[in-house]
Amino acid sequence: MSSTKERVATVMTGTRIAFYYGFIPTVLILGFMKGADEGTPSLSLLSLLWH
Repeated sequence: MSSTKERVATVMTGTRIAFYYGFIPTVLILGFMKGADEGTPSLSLLSLLWH
């Protein structure tokens, strides 16, 4: 029984770490794939770093 609890705790910790470090890069990648809306400047890595 305790090994199951340890396994669940390990999976939850891994999930939390993956979400913590993966959320912002995922949002940025999806934004770059979609592209800019009409009337707004195009997205580029340099434009993100400049502002």
